[in-house]
Amino acid sequence: MNKPHHTLLLSTLAAGVLLALASTSAAAQDNTAGSGSGNATAKPKQLQTVIVTGTRSASRTESSALTPIDVVSAQVLQQTGTTDLPTALARIIPSLNFPRPAAADTADTQRPAQLRGLSPDQVLVLVNGKRWHPGAILLNNGVIGRGSQPVDLNTIPLSAIDHIEVLRDGASAQYGSDAIAGVINIILKKGAKGGDVEVSGGQYSAGDGRQWLGSANFGIPLGGDAGWLRLAVESGNEDNTNRAGPDNRSPAWQALGVNFRQGDPWVHSNNVLLNTQYDITPDVQFYAFGHYGRRNSISPAFFRYGLNSPSPKSPLMASMYPDGFLPLENADSSDQSLVAGVRGTVDGWRWDVSANAGGNRVAYETQDSMNFAFFHDFGYSPTVFHDGILKANQQSFDIDIAKDFSPGWLPNPLTVAFGTEYLRQSYQISPGDLPSWYVGTSGTSGGAQGFAGWQPVNAVNAARHDVAEYVDLETNLTDKLGASVAVRHEDYSDFGNTTSGSLSLRYDFTDSFALRGTAGTGFRAPSLGQEYFSQTSSLFFASGNSAGLPAGIYNSGLVPVGSQIAQLLGAEALKPEKSRNYTLGAVWNPTDTLNLSVDVYQIYIDNRIALSGAISTTSPAVTRYLAANGVTNLNYSSVNYFTNAGDTRTRGVDFVGTWVKDLGDIGTFTTTLSANYNQNKVTSVKPNPAVLNNLGVNFVRLNRQDIQGYLANSTPRSKLILGEQYSIGNWSFNGTLTRYGRYTSYVSSLASYNPGKGVVDQTFTPKWLLDLSGSYRWQSWTFTVGVDDAADTHPDKNIANNTNNGTLPYSTFSPFGYNGAYVYGKVRYSW
Repeated sequence: MNKPHHTLLLSTLAAGVLLALASTSAAAQDNTAGSGSGNATAKPKQLQTVIVTGTRSASRTESSALTPIDVVSAQVLQQTGTTDLPTALARIIPSLNFPRPAAADTADTQRPAQLRGLSPDQVLVLVNGKRWHPGAILLNNGVIGRGSQPVDLNTIPLSAIDHIEVLRDGASAQYGSDAIAGVINIILKKGAKGGDVEVSGGQYSAGDGRQWLGSANFGIPLGGDAGWLRLAVESGNEDNTNRAGPDNRSPAWQALGVNFRQGDPWVHSNNVLLNTQYDITPDVQFYAFGHYGRRNSISPAFFRYGLNSPSPKSPLMASMYPDGFLPLENADSSDQSLVAGVRGTVDGWRWDVSANAGGNRVAYETQDSMNFAFFHDFGYSPTVFHDGILKANQQSFDIDIAKDFSPGWLPNPLTVAFGTEYLRQSYQISPGDLPSWYVGTSGTSGGAQGFAGWQPVNAVNAARHDVAEYVDLETNLTDKLGASVAVRHEDYSDFGNTTSGSLSLRYDFTDSFALRGTAGTGFRAPSLGQEYFSQTSSLFFASGNSAGLPAGIYNSGLVPVGSQIAQLLGAEALKPEKSRNYTLGAVWNPTDTLNLSVDVYQIYIDNRIALSGAISTTSPAVTRYLAANGVTNLNYSSVNYFTNAGDTRTRGVDFVGTWVKDLGDIGTFTTTLSANYNQNKVTSVKPNPAVLNNLGVNFVRLNRQDIQGYLANSTPRSKLILGEQYSIGNWSFNGTLTRYGRYTSYVSSLASYNPGKGVVDQTFTPKWLLDLSGSYRWQSWTFTVGVDDAADTHPDKNIANNTNNGTLPYSTFSPFGYNGAYVYGKVRYSW
């Protein structure tokens, strides 16, 4: 595709400057001096950390930011009690949601994190200002974030983090794809001085879910004062939890006991992260950081009843599992990444040239299972199946340049920044062993029960590249009015060109009160997983499902948009999502220790990418149509595919307030009150493909569950966090009270409103959770005990129609899970 003339001009100018400077690029992304400060800790303005997210100025602070920024320190992260990063952020940032899905084909292995109720892959994750790679898992079951291929935040060890900057505003014009909802920039610890070793452990009050984690981080000087290397390592283990119930259809079913499992998976993980810097000359630095992590997890599928049940199943399982079996899904996930670059200054130009490579590999294995079709045809079946491997890789090369000019026609310096990026992404599916996907021709159910492996026809090795250029201008037009303008152009090899722009303004009426606002456009490129992923899954279909099937467990096929069956059933090539975002806020700092901000926002997203409604492949019309076109012997009862389904609108408001009161000998109180109200709405849905209308298929491009649920109201409408920290001498006490607002679980079709069965939509009532902890410091030691969810609060249980006969009592949409109280202790030695 040919670029427009303005794009060629921009590229030519950028290339000319780069060649002239030879080794220059902007260093604004690693201005990380200072230890950072969490939004739960107020501080005098003159001590505020210089921020590096959402700006390329070298002097912009949190208090003077043109856009809403939360700065979360390592200390605040540690105070949350949890050992994983996204859970910690969800307890600090009210607009961030981090549910805990279960029994959803390893979606609990790489849990999705949402910002402002939008898709998890609409949040850009940076580490030291560099784009982090996405996970290989695509969430295709009935969980929050369905259809997304998000970044796995758990790959970053908590012990390696200095602070985190969360930009709650669209930033595609500055950073490119995925930044529609905002940006999470993780800043790593640096320097040779200091370190700590920590051991923590705990378990849930129900007696399960025992956890332990050991971590260490420390620095090593390199070449005297010329450089340093910092190392963070951690190893941890989490036992599974189970909140499932017995089958309640009759006393005979109940007598079988609890056979299902609903809760957190078993997880064992190891992580190591290196961060280093070396001064080549006083004005030139080499830097690098790299990570390797491995997470092994086991998640449950649905229990298969045996011959001892009131409704005996196939006698094929009699010789292997006469009493039934619970298939287990093992995901062996490994992450690796390396960023290396050179940065410095020359004649006032700040420059940064870097290369970035990272990827995620997930090998799947189904355990304690069998393949009925394989057993039928060969007289035996393995119990362990190698299902296949998913890989997602990303490489980039970035050149960034910035300089502060002092033109005579401006009262303050003008920051001019520009640069270019080459981004390559790839996605691979390697098929499993034959027994994992074998179907045969007998009509007996095929594939490993619980999680069928990928077939050779599912194998894919896809790649694409993108070339981007940006220009960013920022200044204070007057002593009271600050402004920034950014424009970014992208050229993707698979869908072409797109350009994003943004304008931010801030007016300080006084030293303590200001208004700020942003208007911008953005985009998100369809992920390679959304374009090429395929899978056969065993899913529970509730009454009134869009596939028109009776309630029960069925195999469902997700097929790529370019596949033969998808094309026959109306699939189209995916287009990028396009957004328009508007934010208006006020900042009021009446004293150095009281900071208040409120921001209202509205985000329009066109061509929203989502999984289509299920298309039944069992209806005679569809079966005949597919057979006439050479598609036969399907191993699933319904199919769906990704589609640019429609348009959405997001409206909301964020409030953040922090206050510190130092009472001398009595101690110091730090109070934080933050809240978010968020409303998502599907404003339009594209018409159904004509071919499906001609077949008379009961199909909708987006079903009711997506329109009112996944894309709208299945996340809490509101969230409030009240935090209090009290410190006196060597003692410190923390309490956090979090209120999660109501949310609703929707069924996929109005047909579910059957007077004989009752309404199966369910709205869950708001819940309050209390987290408490206390610490004592003795010399270099810190001892901590705490309890999360101290009141042992659980979400409402599912209504009867949504429990799979009582076996799955809790909703996967719960924003805080359903495990109950968690008691823990920590010991840390610091130097």
